[in-house]
Amino acid sequence: MSENENIPAAVAAEMYATGEVAHTPDQQPVAAADRIVTLDFIRGIAVLGILFANITAFGHPFMAYFWPPALATGTTPADEAVWLFQFAVIDGKFRGLFTLLFGAGIYLFMERAWARGATRWLQFRRLIILMLFGLSHYFLIWGGDILTLYSVWGMVALLTLKWQPKTQLKVGIGVLAVGTLLMTVLMGMNYAAAEIPAVNAQVPEEARAQLEGTEEKILTDSKQVTAIYQDGSYADVVERQLGEWGQLVQELIFAGMGETFGLILIGSALYRLGMFHGQFSEAKLRRWGWSGVIVGVVLSLLAGLWPYTTGFSFFTTMFVFNGLGGVPHLMTVFGLLSLFVVYAPVASQSAIGQRFVAAGRMAFTNYLGTSILMMFVFHGWAFGLFGRLSRVELFGVVLVTWVLMLFWSKAWLARFRYGPLEWLWRCLTYGKLFPLKR
Repeated sequence: MSENENIPAAVAAEMYATGEVAHTPDQQPVAAADRIVTLDFIRGIAVLGILFANITAFGHPFMAYFWPPALATGTTPADEAVWLFQFAVIDGKFRGLFTLLFGAGIYLFMERAWARGATRWLQFRRLIILMLFGLSHYFLIWGGDILTLYSVWGMVALLTLKWQPKTQLKVGIGVLAVGTLLMTVLMGMNYAAAEIPAVNAQVPEEARAQLEGTEEKILTDSKQVTAIYQDGSYADVVERQLGEWGQLVQELIFAGMGETFGLILIGSALYRLGMFHGQFSEAKLRRWGWSGVIVGVVLSLLAGLWPYTTGFSFFTTMFVFNGLGGVPHLMTVFGLLSLFVVYAPVASQSAIGQRFVAAGRMAFTNYLGTSILMMFVFHGWAFGLFGRLSRVELFGVVLVTWVLMLFWSKAWLARFRYGPLEWLWRCLTYGKLFPLKR
């Protein structure tokens, strides 16, 4: 990343002339008029949707997020139906949206930084700070962190910002295609070895014994996790999480290479191609959007019915959740993005729409703040609801938190320039204090 990589003067001049970049000195806040409302609106929806996806992993052992039998309360038909709904409509969809917007945000930040004479080193520093937030989140608050993933693969994406946008788009699609295929093959091999008799017979005896004992081992581990979160102190919870660093490394490799990096590149490319500036045909976006959502949800539902109707065998469920569901999940993500881009300009002007915009402007604070709130709701040393609510009852926690998020975000921004963590992140990035109050 060269110190002489500034955006060409003609491009910078055009950006200033069109008002795309504010006439402000370096390191000044972005004026409200210079924000892209569509991005904030979609980000607000995404951060609320992520809570719905994550709520089972907040209130139960993490494996229950994927596999219903790991629920500490035991699973009921209603819980299984909620799993199927979440799999078809919620799981991965809003995280995917969030990741696309993160990619768009990387380029948006650099666009303005280049116009003020900064380089990619400023974004690199910003991502290092995000990684510190993410690691703190993972080890001290909750093990479902995505910020570390974003920071690591965002740094890699910095190397692509000088590519042509169509090159970024093609590489991103290629990364997603290869990652989805590899995960499907990997999960399919595990399924075949465990569930198809002809294949299982060819598996070495020791490996076969391990496969046969997987469900029992996971249930035993889940009971141990439940005991720690219900009866342990905060120090006990942190101690356990510190031992999960290997899981974080696996997540960085498999989820990062399989999905996160590709979506970051695509999000950056779509921003550069003008998707969030009204430069795509609304008619085409509607067609793509509704087609992606309808076909994606239907295919997800059909895939989810397999484990749902056959008793949730572990390897069948994981094959569907992390393998067969990949393509329908991505179809839904891009379908939702297209529809939100079309409807955001009008929807964001309504009273409820403005609250989604505010939640999106404070997405960093809302994301981490939700994890902190859920820690107090569920941990045994606090309110103590871990392992005590069914999937249906957990949705009540989601609804209450959504209302709080929508009300507090707008009220906060009426008095302050940034969300609390957005302000802190900016101050650490530039190494100076910015005014917080309006």
